[in-house]
Amino acid sequence: MAEPITQEHFTNRELSLLEFHDRVLSQAQDEKIPPLERLRFLCISSTNLDEFFEIRVGGLKERFEAGSMVTGPEGISPRTQLDQIARRAHELVQRQYETLNTMLLPLLAEQDIRVIRREDWSEQQTHWLQYYFEHEVLPLLSPIGLDPAHPFPRILNKSLNFIVKLDGKDAFGRNSGQAIVQCPRALPDMIKLSPEQTQSGPNDYVFMSSIIHYFMDEIFFGMSVIGCYQFRVTRNSDLFVDEEETGDLRRAIEGELVYRQYGDEVRLEVAANCPDDLVQFLFKQFEISEVDLYRADGPVNLNRLVTLIDQTNRSDLLYTHFDARVPRVLKRKDTIFDAIRKGDILLHHPFDSFMPVVDLIRQAAKDPQVLAIKQTLYRTGVNSIIVEALVSAARAGKEVTVIIELLARFDEEANVALAERLQEYGIHVVYGIVGYKTHAKMLLVARREGEKLRHYVHLGTGNYHPKTAQIYTDYGLITCNKQIGDDVYRVFLQLTSLGKVSKLDCLYQAPFTLHKNLMRKINREITFAKAGKPARVLAKMNSLYEEHMVRKLYEASQAGVQVDLIVRGVCQIRPGIKGISENIRVRSIVGRFLEHTRVFCFHNDNDPDVMLASADWMSRNMFYRVEVGFPLLTKKLRDKVIKDLELYLTDNLQAWELDSGGQYHLQQPNGHDPVSAQRVLLDEAIGSGKLKP
Repeated sequence: MAEPITQEHFTNRELSLLEFHDRVLSQAQDEKIPPLERLRFLCISSTNLDEFFEIRVGGLKERFEAGSMVTGPEGISPRTQLDQIARRAHELVQRQYETLNTMLLPLLAEQDIRVIRREDWSEQQTHWLQYYFEHEVLPLLSPIGLDPAHPFPRILNKSLNFIVKLDGKDAFGRNSGQAIVQCPRALPDMIKLSPEQTQSGPNDYVFMSSIIHYFMDEIFFGMSVIGCYQFRVTRNSDLFVDEEETGDLRRAIEGELVYRQYGDEVRLEVAANCPDDLVQFLFKQFEISEVDLYRADGPVNLNRLVTLIDQTNRSDLLYTHFDARVPRVLKRKDTIFDAIRKGDILLHHPFDSFMPVVDLIRQAAKDPQVLAIKQTLYRTGVNSIIVEALVSAARAGKEVTVIIELLARFDEEANVALAERLQEYGIHVVYGIVGYKTHAKMLLVARREGEKLRHYVHLGTGNYHPKTAQIYTDYGLITCNKQIGDDVYRVFLQLTSLGKVSKLDCLYQAPFTLHKNLMRKINREITFAKAGKPARVLAKMNSLYEEHMVRKLYEASQAGVQVDLIVRGVCQIRPGIKGISENIRVRSIVGRFLEHTRVFCFHNDNDPDVMLASADWMSRNMFYRVEVGFPLLTKKLRDKVIKDLELYLTDNLQAWELDSGGQYHLQQPNGHDPVSAQRVLLDEAIGSGKLKP
């Protein structure tokens, strides 16, 4: 008889996400990684934590303050979650600053990349920085002395500010003793010192906060600055748009973007040496408790250090550059359409170039036989070559339709601007389905060939974003298979018009058929296992947090199905529990590239069933988004993907195994040959030569 599934068999989403942030931070401590890349991982861990507080903690606080006691299957109340989050987040922040101060700054100094502290400025450096302050910084500052006529200002989300303690009276005889100085966002985070004028090294930097702090006396002329301390406030940034009550979704989102800067406070960061009386004063202003206070033993907002990576010309301290490969068939054929007709093309980014996707649109724009192009856009990036290709197609007289998801988190403003720009060129812009984010990654080109209309299609697991395609692992399928093409056309028709759900022959679509078919495929493996046949589920995704699927995987494990999961981030399941999940293994790969592929493989009685998708196994993806899962129809491509996944399962350098208690453990070779899946895939991509670390 199967063991019952209880609350203790589920991991909390927020706490699991914090463990992923911990694994990212561990990369900053890995001595095998180049120094500037270690610094980049530290910056990423900082921005990850920012978003965690803005969205996850912000939402939890809202529910708690509304009196909600709703919990997930793990049964942890919002109040308990907030307490556990605070303990873990404080540990992470302490580790971030220890990593910076004891590891990275000394390591970079050894490489003649220095961040010069105020107390270490030379006379020449001080003189040059004073000139810079007076001419470039001071004119932009608007200090606010706090008194009845000048109340505490509204502080922008994540902006850099100073609380200043003063002594003396100003020109009007006032002496409130305190002031606020807000650092304008137009100012750079760091300044690179001029070697010619300051006798500094070629890569010596100073924080903008250090410059303002040092010359604070010049801001409050005639008064004494007793103390000056950085602080930063993080606010709830989750947008709320009542789509049912909104006549114009785009204008509603534009209005909500203003609110994001001034949402409820969820975290206060202050300089570690800020006196308690000033901290208590800030508590009262922001109406937060001591548990929400994070003391920074260094710069408030570690992501400001990304300037060192961007402005330091030291390629020897970065990952070795490589040129992504282009499939041979695309080089041998005259046009991309000829190549696609030859057979389905599978791209594995960043090892394979993203340019074939761009070329598909570019060639379609010029081809007189192409009549229409349809595409979904979730995140595209600034100055996107994808957008330029679509504009070229519209100018060439093609019928171009673009479905833009306005509610792509933190890209809302960019997507509103993109929608306006595309419409200027006569492109049909649709905002998807009200109440459901359009997260599917689809491109369709309709081409007249003889008396027939053929559909050329690209389907992907990641966004149409050429920049992230260089640092995210994703799969993309380019095909002219009729069944797939017809299905993609039906999905576009559904998204741009009104009507019933069309029956799809090949694709699986959320919120309609994706979840039920994944459950059906797991059930099929359970049936095989109970019949004594080999049975296996092998899946790779970003996040796993969907109670019904977790329960089904537990059922599969109890039936004898081998379940291998490669889950980068949030993972609700607990492997290795006797009688529950002994046949489940979970690992997370954290390395040079952000693992982003969504791949689901089922043994299917030795006839592998392989699906790629835009969706993770999460409730939001399965029931509240428009997603597409698509099969690999040829054995060659199925074998390629399975081989890749098996490689990830042998990784013993960048893989973290999850234990039954919810803890992750970095794997070691332990006498076996060292294997890094990403490194092997890179070496295969560049051919004969091997990249150094």
